[in-house]
Amino acid sequence: QVHLQESGGGLVQAGGSLRLSCASSGGTISPYFMAWFRQAPGKELEFVAAIRKSGSTIYGENSVKGRFTISRDDATLYLQMNSLRPEDTAVYYCAADLTAYGLDQTDFGSWGQGTQVTVSS
Repeated sequence: QVHLQESGGGLVQAGGSLRLSCASSGGTISPYFMAWFRQAPGKELEFVAAIRKSGSTIYGENSVKGRFTISRDDATLYLQMNSLRPEDTAVYYCAADLTAYGLDQTDFGSWGQGTQVTVSS
């Protein structure tokens, strides 16, 4: 288990950009398989993107491909979000796990508290 903290959320107009960050209390995320999930109002939690320790990436639904980019360094996980749409409005969570069994929320043992992203039309 690792304590995670997201930052970088906020209110942005459609077409704008935001960069989310996620840091660990231990000072490093190097050992972990990392991911971003989001939960829109009234909807279930959904997978956005993940990144392995090697740096290889996996993206979820087609609507974020080409607009969102996940990346990492030793200390921080990032999600660069461009060309934002109102349907991207959600609470965004980072998640971590020492293993990389899958992309379901149950595969991740550590979660941040989330950061709100609101995209106005």
